Amino acid sequence: MLATDSPVATVPTASHAPRGTLFRSALITAMLIAPAVVVRVIGLHPDPVVALLIFGAAVVSASFLLAWAAEAAQIDVSGGLAVAVLALVAVLPEYAVDLYYAFVSGHNAEYTQYAAANMTGSNRLLMGLGWPVVVLIGVVAARRAGAGKTTGLTLQPANRVELGFLLIAGIVAFAIPAAGEIHLGLGLALLAWFGFYLYKVSHGDVEEPDLIGTAAALGELSDRSRRVVVVSLFAVSGAVILLCAKPFADNLVAAGTELGIDRFLLVQWLAPLASEAPEFIIATIFASRGKGTAAIATLISSKVNQWTLLIGSLPVAHLLGGGGFSLELDSRQLEEVLLTASQTLMGVALILALRFRRGAAWTLLGLFIIQFPLTSTPERLVLCGIYAMIAIGALIVNRHYLAATLQAPFLGTAVRHAGHPHHLEEESALPR
Repeated sequence: MLATDSPVATVPTASHAPRGTLFRSALITAMLIAPAVVVRVIGLHPDPVVALLIFGAAVVSASFLLAWAAEAAQIDVSGGLAVAVLALVAVLPEYAVDLYYAFVSGHNAEYTQYAAANMTGSNRLLMGLGWPVVVLIGVVAARRAGAGKTTGLTLQPANRVELGFLLIAGIVAFAIPAAGEIHLGLGLALLAWFGFYLYKVSHGDVEEPDLIGTAAALGELSDRSRRVVVVSLFAVSGAVILLCAKPFADNLVAAGTELGIDRFLLVQWLAPLASEAPEFIIATIFASRGKGTAAIATLISSKVNQWTLLIGSLPVAHLLGGGGFSLELDSRQLEEVLLTASQTLMGVALILALRFRRGAAWTLLGLFIIQFPLTSTPERLVLCGIYAMIAIGALIVNRHYLAATLQAPFLGTAVRHAGHPHHLEEESALPR
């Protein structure tokens, strides 16, 4: 049986002590951000490993601030496009480091590898770890709620729009390893595709958002106080990200040299893990509270953003940094892109029927873990082949849904959030 979202139990919200929640969150994030601001403003140059920890903690904290502000801002904004822009702003920390690498690659070719590493790492981390973990937690939560032998999660029909956008972008992305570069023309096409995605989301159906934790505490404030705090959070988080993105990226490379760790791998996995931590944590909390479908839908949308906006922005940043009209990739970087594209195609193919089964989640997670000991080109090409074979098999099994998925971006209706919070106390009173 496949699970749909249902409340597991009455969940206490921030209404009991919103200011206490806000104070604790502000105190913790301030303690993590302050050292980075002091080091940056004074102009200190600590050891690269120490600097990496300092600036990494600040980036993670700023990501949380931005996520809380973007969620709470949905109470006050109106119009689908405004909400879509908020969703875009919330993922900017994930792109700050990668775009910096791409910009520097315009006048320092060595940084090209880091731009490719960060992009492929963030995409594979999201689909290979984020997707399956949320599904598996959602299955466990559904069983605890008395749903019986739950075998997966059922997506909403509107989620086919995101899958359609991701499927088409995923197919187009195979042009990168085929051409050996990310050309500006392809980048602009992906940016246009993302723009069309924003348009579809802005004209989609309304779905009330759930606010939890600090975001819920913000939502309980008076209108004036909430707006002041949200604007302040946007300003502070943006300033911290601008202040820390460059030293974090540079010290990430320097720390790899000092520790004797492959710098490519460090940039590929540590930076995305830091910037995406808030999104992963929030999605995991939703899944554990019986909102697995909503959680995985959020991560699918994030994958659309990364596979269109992020990739499309790289050649633009490279050009602005003094480079040419294409971001040239070497053999290792091409392997990484091919592996990421193959994983993307497989992930979409497995859920074309809008059923994210537990077996599919374990498959994604298992192949994600297996990749780490595979270091040689033949081994990684074999893994690409495994992804491709599973994808082809899933496409054959789900062939009846393929046409509908390809048409969904043009004919389907997406889902957007409303400008009002969804109160879990009211939901708990509904019949289960």
